[in-house]
Amino acid sequence: MGERMTCEDITLADSPQPQTTEGCQDCLAAGRHDWVHLRLCETCGHVGCCDSSPSRHATAHFKDTAHPVIKSFQPGENWKWCFVHETLG
Repeated sequence: MGERMTCEDITLADSPQPQTTEGCQDCLAAGRHDWVHLRLCETCGHVGCCDSSPSRHATAHFKDTAHPVIKSFQPGENWKWCFVHETLG
C-alpha cells in the first residue's frame, strides 16, 4: 500500500478523552443502539457513529462544530480523517 497523504489538521490532532466508551453518545441519548462503527472527535472527544450508520452522528458533529478531525474508535483500527481536507491519515 502506498504512503498516506496527510494534512496539518491531522498532524496536529491529539486524541482527547472520549466523552463516553458506551457507544455513539447521540444515539444513546435518543435511546438507539443501531450504529455500525464509532468515530472519536479529535478536538473534544465526542463519540459519534459513522456514515454507514443510520444517524451519521460523527459527520453531523463536524457540521455543527467544524471540528475537523475524527479518529476511528474501533478496536484494532488506527486511522484519522480530516473533513476539511478530505484526507486520510
